[in-house]
Amino acid sequence: MPCTVLAGGFWGDEGKGKIVSYLALKDPIHVCVRTGSVNAAHTIWYKGKRYALHMVPGGFVNEKCRLLLGAGTNVEVKQFLAEVEETNVKNRIGVDSQASIIEEKHASQDKANSHLREAIGTTGRGVGPAQEERARRTAKLAKDIPELKPYLADVSLEANTAIDANKNVLLEGTQGILLSLYHGTYPYVTSRDTSAAAICAEAGVGPTKIDEVIVVLKSFMTRVGGGPLPGEISKEEAQKRGWFETAAGTGRERRSAPFNFELAKRAVMVNGATQIALTKLDCLIPKCQGARAFGELPDEAKQFISKIEKYLNVPVTLIGTGPEALDIIDRRKKT
Repeated sequence: MPCTVLAGGFWGDEGKGKIVSYLALKDPIHVCVRTGSVNAAHTIWYKGKRYALHMVPGGFVNEKCRLLLGAGTNVEVKQFLAEVEETNVKNRIGVDSQASIIEEKHASQDKANSHLREAIGTTGRGVGPAQEERARRTAKLAKDIPELKPYLADVSLEANTAIDANKNVLLEGTQGILLSLYHGTYPYVTSRDTSAAAICAEAGVGPTKIDEVIVVLKSFMTRVGGGPLPGEISKEEAQKRGWFETAAGTGRERRSAPFNFELAKRAVMVNGATQIALTKLDCLIPKCQGARAFGELPDEAKQFISKIEKYLNVPVTLIGTGPEALDIIDRRKKT
């Protein structure tokens, strides 16, 4: 049962899109299921082009990969259709018939809520109001939208059938565990659970079907909007260190802080991580730029990775050393 769940270990922006795209190309992935909603864009660099995707799974880079949006997903129809065109995946993407819809009214409601916009830092794309409507059982579903009829699918059936056929299946989460409605820094969180367990539930895959859980951790921490960020540094200091970033989907400035081992340890625990993917090591230690083998890393980088493995008791199997999908050191055991 070769099924892997990929979850974020901090506040999102960890580089999940990069890891998904690498796995899709390298393993390769036969079926990639995206969960979550439009508020978090996955950034993918492939063949020199940058993609910021809110809806289409990062596995699109593999032209043979079946792409799916799970039943727990919120679908913004215009965004979905635009991304389908941009990535040219019309003939291989599906949307679960029971995925719920984000309507224009939801974005208006979101933007009108000054508390959410100013204090918590919502993206204003309507995710929270759409989730509220779904909980009230009054939401429109994908099967109700004429434009989505060509894409309707039974995602749970497809994913489980693929797993049972021994095909590689990847369940792709959005955001990070510290934004979870249940396990995050409430109330500065999103409107859904973002844990590996929730990713499985949104995709319709049971826990006994999962072989690996990869938690993605960035070599430093960032978050957008309000809420705590232990060890936060100033924007000027972040720029000096090369850590300053803006969000791929909204352009909002990200706040920055050094890697936090205690928070990482909790992320590993709650998600049940079996592997860690560490991204942007080249931003923390520039000499790592472009490395494709562990032996190429400077001692400082090796010591940092060793400390993570010892403290979290989970192997660091994938190490990001640059923006391109294949800028990865792959330390997974070959079978």
